[in-house]
Amino acid sequence: MESVKVLFVSQEITPYLSENEMSHIGRYLPQGIQEKGKEIRTFMPRYGNINERRNQLHEVIRLSGMNLIIDDADHPLIIKVASIQSARMQVYFIDNEDYFQRKATMQDADGNFYEDNDERMIFFARGVLETVRKLRWSPDIVHCHGWFTSLVPVYLKKAYREDPLFADSKVVFSIYNNGFDKPMDRRLQEKALLNGISREDLAVISEPKYENVTRLALQYADASIQGSPQLPSEIVHVINESGKPSLDYQSPEKYIDAYSVFYENVLNL
Repeated sequence: MESVKVLFVSQEITPYLSENEMSHIGRYLPQGIQEKGKEIRTFMPRYGNINERRNQLHEVIRLSGMNLIIDDADHPLIIKVASIQSARMQVYFIDNEDYFQRKATMQDADGNFYEDNDERMIFFARGVLETVRKLRWSPDIVHCHGWFTSLVPVYLKKAYREDPLFADSKVVFSIYNNGFDKPMDRRLQEKALLNGISREDLAVISEPKYENVTRLALQYADASIQGSPQLPSEIVHVINESGKPSLDYQSPEKYIDAYSVFYENVLNL
């Protein structure tokens, strides 16, 4: 019997970024799931504060070279890869000079939320899915970590639903206590459109605040996981109103086993 394939789409992964709740899970969950006999692929953005030389990133020419059009502008998709030798796992990086060269993740040196985080989020989600298509790799589970991955569920379920690689993929969305206070560009709903996706499909992000971006992700995900011990009350409400299967917060000692069991339950939905 073929092993279950799990695609991890992560906002942050250590050691490429400083360690926090999300980046720690982004690093150790794929390793733990792989050690349980599942096949994995892992993706994250190639933020400009990632040291390419120290982390030995290199471009994968055969996967790079596509242009993604966002808001009528072409943006070249560059794919890089690095290995975490001790875990026997590779991490793929989505890169682009317009979006990921600045020396920070989501905020500038003064703590200002980047004005184009909406387009960066779109580019990342589409870049991951197009790269997985090029790899000809069909995931059974797509596990998204963090709000920056929140467009992946709707793209999978609507724009890519006719692609046999993704036809049976189940989406799990992990929510962390790392939201944003300032709403994104009000044109997010328009910019995120693709063939197969209507404005009505994205109606919830006509007001693109953190709560609604999370609501969109849960609208199209098959299940959710609480990645932080505490979440804002409005986000807990969004989880509850989604009606989707949800896994409560799991301690660092237990989460890999708990997530693995949860994956099996989601596959049987």
